Amino acid sequence: MSYADVRKNFVFEKEVATHLEEIAKIDGKSMTAVVRDMIEARYKDIFKKEKLKAFYSLKMMPSGSLVGKSIQSIKASMDA
Repeated sequence: MSYADVRKNFVFEKEVATHLEEIAKIDGKSMTAVVRDMIEARYKDIFKKEKLKAFYSLKMMPSGSLVGKSIQSIKASMDA
């Protein structure tokens, strides 16, 4: 463990614990590595969905709506 590692204890049902052991053996990884990889994969999926949700929530502006406007005028209209 490095200085940044944090120890956590989890309690699994016997069947789930057996599955974890089997996955680790098949993948040639420690059980910690299997759980870490699963958590990181799930986190990436959630983060990607949140970014897409934020992107689709943006108001789309009609083409050409910024023609002839300066950054200052856009900022001024945002403050109003």
